[in-house]
Amino acid sequence: MTHVPPPFDPELSAALDLIKDVISPGLALDEIDDVRQGPGIEMLADLDLTLDGFFEVEDRSVPGPEGAPEISLLICRPAAAAPVGTGRPVIYHVHGGGMVLGNNRVGVDSPLAWAKELDAVVVSVEYRLAPEHPHPAPVEDVYAGLVWTAEHAGELGGDAERIVIAGASAGGGLSAALALLARDRKGPRAMGQLLMCPMLDDRNDSPSTYQMAGLGVWDRTANETGWTALLGELRGGPDVPAYAAPARAEDLSGLPPAFLDVGSAETFRDEVVAYASRIWQAGGVAELHVWPGGFHGFDGFAPQAALSQAARGAQVGWLRRLLGS
Repeated sequence: MTHVPPPFDPELSAALDLIKDVISPGLALDEIDDVRQGPGIEMLADLDLTLDGFFEVEDRSVPGPEGAPEISLLICRPAAAAPVGTGRPVIYHVHGGGMVLGNNRVGVDSPLAWAKELDAVVVSVEYRLAPEHPHPAPVEDVYAGLVWTAEHAGELGGDAERIVIAGASAGGGLSAALALLARDRKGPRAMGQLLMCPMLDDRNDSPSTYQMAGLGVWDRTANETGWTALLGELRGGPDVPAYAAPARAEDLSGLPPAFLDVGSAETFRDEVVAYASRIWQAGGVAELHVWPGGFHGFDGFAPQAALSQAARGAQVGWLRRLLGS
């Protein structure tokens, strides 16, 4: 089989050319520490999370999983008084970073933009990273943060019945796993799950993983690194739990309505399409967008591109319909 990659969108291809010397599509295990020390994380400290005063911003430590350390939640709530008698929707955000990078400020610009438009609260969770903290530490931290958020939604001016879980890349995979875990534990039920280019399948063997080898910003080499960091020797074998790799779930019924999107020119394309199809096959609700010529995380790297604007518009449109706002 030949593995000719689909073309990048011309506008996005130009953006890739600009960042190719800074971001490599491959990532090895011995490079994780160096990437963590890079300038990107430091720059996040300078973000205006208030969006010119729209949000009040707070970092709060809350109980983690039983026997584990506390976790940090970034809480951003509109400064204006909430409408009388109603709690605001809550967007519970899980950051990306291949299971090995990042903090609760990574990628939070997207949910903040949605929340400003929809008058919602954002809670972004920090979780322990692999390989120092392999599965199940990350998803258990994310679950503990959701439990706290649901229990304290009113205190935050939010509505516990209108929590949407959202994340991109590894955060999308953890959000999908969180929906499965909450269903099976009969924990807080999210109103919806917004999964952007989610990292779902540790097997790393779909046609799109081979097509995009060495291209974009996250290829199959980096993918193997991320999954191996999370799972160790279990990666790719028969005993990987669905709460680590949601593509392994045998039963996708009874989940919150899902929005999934992915680029046609990225590693995760086929696993995302397959996951959406399996939700439909289980009788569930899912909206799927495959953006032609999109590379992994394109709307974050090139937010002004026409395709990125369309993707952001689709995300907000889905949230608006879901929330009835």
